Amino acid sequence: MSDLTYLTALQLRDAIAAGEASAEQAACAHLDRIGRLNPTLGAFLDVWEAPAIAQARAIDARRAAGRPIGPLGGVPVALKDNLCTRHGATTCGSKMLADFHAPYDAHVVERIAAADGVILGKTNMDEFAMGSSTEHSAVGRTVNPWATHCVPGGSSGGSAVAVAARLAPVALGSDTGGSIRQPGSFCGVVALKPTYGRVSRYGLVAFASSLDQIGPFGRTVADAAWLLRAVAGRDPRDSTSVDAPVPDYLATLDQPIEGLRVGIVREFFGEGLDSQVKSAVDVALSALQGRGAKLVEVSLPHATRYAIAAYYIVATAEASSNLARYDGVHYGHRAASPADCLDVYLSSRAEALGEEVKRRIMLGTYALSSGYYDAYYLRALKVRRLIRNDFDAAFKQVDVVAGPTSPTTAFALGARSDDPLAMYLCDVYTTACNLAGLPGINVPCGFDDAGKPIGLQMMAQAFEEEKLLRAARMYEQTADWSARAPAL
Repeated sequence: MSDLTYLTALQLRDAIAAGEASAEQAACAHLDRIGRLNPTLGAFLDVWEAPAIAQARAIDARRAAGRPIGPLGGVPVALKDNLCTRHGATTCGSKMLADFHAPYDAHVVERIAAADGVILGKTNMDEFAMGSSTEHSAVGRTVNPWATHCVPGGSSGGSAVAVAARLAPVALGSDTGGSIRQPGSFCGVVALKPTYGRVSRYGLVAFASSLDQIGPFGRTVADAAWLLRAVAGRDPRDSTSVDAPVPDYLATLDQPIEGLRVGIVREFFGEGLDSQVKSAVDVALSALQGRGAKLVEVSLPHATRYAIAAYYIVATAEASSNLARYDGVHYGHRAASPADCLDVYLSSRAEALGEEVKRRIMLGTYALSSGYYDAYYLRALKVRRLIRNDFDAAFKQVDVVAGPTSPTTAFALGARSDDPLAMYLCDVYTTACNLAGLPGINVPCGFDDAGKPIGLQMMAQAFEEEKLLRAARMYEQTADWSARAPAL
């Protein structure tokens, strides 16, 4: 059979089910490709070669014995390294957790194992998921497979690269302000942030608890829909996990939405948008119109103007609280020779946390401090409500809203490392989705003149992933960008 790493996840599932390939062959093909390309790309932090092969062999043995196999059917999956796993370390790309071994598996890890997905290992990320380029990992940077002098986006850059470079058919990441969708755009893969509460966060190392959400990467919309179905659903261990039915997304995926109304966000096409990105997104929207969609201009005034500011107050405030536990006593790295009790905290955190994480902790602590709470944090929460109101008003007119995922294509490594504000503005179109708790998806929609991918973003009302996926599939059927692969 042809190279198994070039099959989509569903093609690979079907090939294994038909006996044209085995789960072990699929795992070994991807592990071999990881071994050859990961030293250059830096997508994986930890490769689970022996456990993956053992798991694949067990699945093949059960199949040979006529016993039932789970819906993931032996297909390999990669995990972002902020998902707790009993096997191996869970580092969050930080020196603080370099030796942390979780005593339990995250809910999504349990679901993947129960569904007979074969876990290949843990992928690189910006430290504690704080970044937009995967340059802030303490373990080493990840590069874009389409242009290795460029960033892959972040913070889930390792997972995006793993799928784009055919190191894994599908992967999981986390999205707090665009950390799935933005690297999906930079790397040319489908990347889905589900509704807040659709997927349990149990076992996800917290960055900003009211914003974080786990979601899938895939080469096609169908692959992402398939993996979402496997991990979504109520989990009593996560109080924010919603007890709502999980549709069979694949069952309706290829059914076009009759009279689909697509809201074109007026403010997403203004200052700061790269001309080539705008052109590709315009062509994509025209293609949807050619499939019968109606394009309607909508406005998200607060979402566009204030989302970045509100996000970087809410997210950093929650980060300040969540990361207080990493103090050299409760969790993580401890300084070797502290002078006294206070120095345990000061030295341990100074030694083990990177500059971007320190910056966000300080911003969040300041926003929550006496005298500033009302001026910053409380005001940001009020703006968050206004942003949700913007979306509620838009969805009275349309089924989904659409625009670019990122204002630019992937930028050069190091180009924005010394300019945090420029880095933060990478997420200008994605943060509002998290503040409103809505589902959003990136779908590849072209390439710039340098051969770097461009992404189309769509967002829908809460828990309308089925509609969002069908709309994304309607566009995907007009232009199969997933068939293109980086030359590695």
